[in-house]
Amino acid sequence: MNAYQRISIRFVFAGIALSALVLASSLYSRQIISGKTYASKAEYQYARPQASLFDRGSVYFSMKDGSKVAAATIDHGSLIYANPKNISDPKTTYDALLQFIDIDLTTFMKRAADRKDPYFELADKVNSSMARSVSSLSLPGIGVVPESWRSYPGGTLAAHTIGLVGESNSTSTIVGKYGLERYYEKVLSRPGMGSSQTVFASLFSGSKDVIGSSEKHGDIVTTIEPTVESYLEKTLVETGTVWHSEEIGGIIIDPETGEIIAMSSLPTFNPNDTSGVKDPSVFSNPLVEHVYEMGSIMKPLTMSIGFDTGNFTPDSTYDDTGTMKLNGKTIGNYDGRARGITDMQQILSQSLNVGAATIGMKVGNVAMADYLSRFGLNSKTNIDLPNEAVGQMGNLKNGKEIDVATASYGQGIAVSPIEMTSGLAVLANGGHVVSPHIAKEIDFADGSKDIISVKQGGMVIRPETATEVTKMLVEVVDKALKNGAIKMDHYSIAAKTGTAQIPDRIHGGYYTDRYLHSFFGYFPAYNPKFLVFLYQIHPQGAEYASATLTDPFNQLAKFLINYYNIPPDR
Repeated sequence: MNAYQRISIRFVFAGIALSALVLASSLYSRQIISGKTYASKAEYQYARPQASLFDRGSVYFSMKDGSKVAAATIDHGSLIYANPKNISDPKTTYDALLQFIDIDLTTFMKRAADRKDPYFELADKVNSSMARSVSSLSLPGIGVVPESWRSYPGGTLAAHTIGLVGESNSTSTIVGKYGLERYYEKVLSRPGMGSSQTVFASLFSGSKDVIGSSEKHGDIVTTIEPTVESYLEKTLVETGTVWHSEEIGGIIIDPETGEIIAMSSLPTFNPNDTSGVKDPSVFSNPLVEHVYEMGSIMKPLTMSIGFDTGNFTPDSTYDDTGTMKLNGKTIGNYDGRARGITDMQQILSQSLNVGAATIGMKVGNVAMADYLSRFGLNSKTNIDLPNEAVGQMGNLKNGKEIDVATASYGQGIAVSPIEMTSGLAVLANGGHVVSPHIAKEIDFADGSKDIISVKQGGMVIRPETATEVTKMLVEVVDKALKNGAIKMDHYSIAAKTGTAQIPDRIHGGYYTDRYLHSFFGYFPAYNPKFLVFLYQIHPQGAEYASATLTDPFNQLAKFLINYYNIPPDR
């Protein structure tokens, strides 16, 4: 045997050894590590053609102390089924089962009489105690098999954010359909659970699933604090009930880091049971996927642009004429009344459209469009949720005075709530861009972790500009908002309301009796821990947001201050 032959034989033996190692690793993974799962799946496939036994990573809320609370997990139980071919005495079988299962006699007898039907379900998601009781009856034709399903322990809590799973249209496997479930599908899914392929078929077909997928799978730990989320949702329900709004929502964010502490909108759903949902659009998250004209909460951004460009200072004044005619159209203050020579503070304190329009037109459409882009109002924030919408700023491109004027007070341009919240956070954090996000950690199945750290973004406005506008917003709360009724003696709060006309998509123009109310505030104002954004569509019984959203914001601010034991700043 020459040297070449010896080398060839060594290569062959090495290939055989490698194949054996791969096969052994795969068998160990499937039989030892995942043995229970695959054994259950093998047993289950004989009982039910479309098996719903599956595995999936968990999603967790984060308590303020860092502990985790399950938001989406896997529950285990049993499925009880019948095979009519093997049922010898249907009535006796029914009477025995009735001790443990609530089943209709007529339906059972009809199904049990159909000898051509090899399978029908009697009960699913049955707890272990009941399953053992039914098994102990040893009834011919009655079977009990293990079952697992996606469970959301919080029910409606953060439903739009967490999302839900459903059956894939192409593969008939369970996949994430909405929210984090969809966005992190590759992390949360588990390889091989929807496949009947054998180890040997996997090996020789080149499947990645021989020794595990090349993708890393794990659990998602979110920034959502469940107690805060629950309080936000309670506040939204109460507020929406009082004002009969068509839609209401809110976001609580750390304006420095972009961590979303809570976010919710109504109407909502319970992902544990969606059978009663008539309109599937309720599953979409309007805080991320829809855009709205936000109204006067845009004015602080306009003010900051005026200061940052050097066109105005806090001491600047203008002649408030009450109305302005631009490009053949008339705009004006909410009451149409002229204020005469007016300072910058009153633009925010009295929410004067003419004042905001004056700033916008002086700055010009090019600079306004540039700054609003830097604030992130016409681009995705890249929040880790699916189907994010992009703000609509097209009106600023044509250069018409009317469009620049209306944009300056939040009409004629539309943004998503998360875009608006992210943009307003720039005022709160001293001028830099934030990246709003939900996941803060991924715990991989192999034991490794990925701590998600978001770097501070670039500067949008100078820190001095942010401080000046913050001072003005604090004065709005201390003196103007409900005449200073919500001022806190020991905490500085910066806030602003917004009331926007709602576009009439059918007849054009705007409704004269329908409004979008918005509100934002951050505190403590000069070193804020939280920024709260609220909005509601078509509240009834009040025209202005100051009447409908001031008190809900105040309740949330007091709750957060107490819950997090935030020290006073004045």
